Amino acid sequence: MFCFVNKGARCASRQLPLIDPCMSEKFASPEETGEESTLDAEVTTEMRGQRLDQAAALLFPDFSRARLQGWIRDGNLLLNGKPAKGKDRVLGGETLTLVAEVEDQVQWLAEPLSLEIVHEDEAILVINKPAGLVVHPAAGNRTGTLLNGLLYHCQALNQVPRAGIVHRLDKDTSGLMVVAKTLESHLDLVEQLRKKTVSRIYQAVVYGVLTAGGTVDEPLGRHPVHRTRRAVSHSADAREAVTHYRILKKFRSHTLVQCELETGRTHQIRVHMAYIGYPLVGDPLYSGRPRIPKGAAPALISGIEHFKRQALHAWQLGLVHPVTGEAMVWQADLPDDMQALLALMEQDNAV
Repeated sequence: MFCFVNKGARCASRQLPLIDPCMSEKFASPEETGEESTLDAEVTTEMRGQRLDQAAALLFPDFSRARLQGWIRDGNLLLNGKPAKGKDRVLGGETLTLVAEVEDQVQWLAEPLSLEIVHEDEAILVINKPAGLVVHPAAGNRTGTLLNGLLYHCQALNQVPRAGIVHRLDKDTSGLMVVAKTLESHLDLVEQLRKKTVSRIYQAVVYGVLTAGGTVDEPLGRHPVHRTRRAVSHSADAREAVTHYRILKKFRSHTLVQCELETGRTHQIRVHMAYIGYPLVGDPLYSGRPRIPKGAAPALISGIEHFKRQALHAWQLGLVHPVTGEAMVWQADLPDDMQALLALMEQDNAV
């Protein structure tokens, strides 16, 4: 059976079709059922002071925040049985009730896809995602995504929200991701992410030479002009975002940095590093045109100009195993394209 809600919530469930691992089959997401569901969840004391829409996003993680905000406006998401506004603050202990009919949408496919599996057991799956792979189906990317490949790899994932995906990487960011293989593991990992006990450490190549490490503690929201971007924002809808960074290696005009996330906001490292004046090499949204250092060798110039993605890799992932309680850590070496870029910068250092 399929459960929509987070820990501490009473859940509505339904039977989903099984997927034959030998062929592509259609698979419906929890937001694509075309049926009415009633879901209850209790606001925890840790959420005290948060906006209602923020608390709802944590308690109903299988629905987008925009959709939840729409249901709040329409009176379909109730606070202690009564309509409320998204900006209303919660105290802890209240009950949220979601009664909504979700329209039919496109279905997901199970598709064969080459996956680099770092770890797998009965509860979780850890993969090393290559750059260029979209994590979740969306408009323009209905097939060929990591989710499609996961459904093909493991039939049981058709009974877990979003095929077990509990966090994402941008399409052009490479590195480690954990996937929950059971509903129980999914709920546990979502809770670990909420409590910020999952360790996510990245490596990135940035423009400029940093003098020291530090912390960027600046909230993020949608860019006021470019809706596909994020920006540091202090608006009411902005969300807390904290990135710790330190220097791994300095080059003549660039720095290899390590970034550790306290929060996992969309584009967080990319926005934070650009905000402090050290954008990621190759970042199409936040770095602008390629920055060619004065006196750079032709090989380095070519390497920078042809590096067409953000130089960002999810290098280390640490968590507590949802079944055994064991603390586990995995690392994934930098991909070939980033290693080649660093080699060119090393050669430039010697000039």
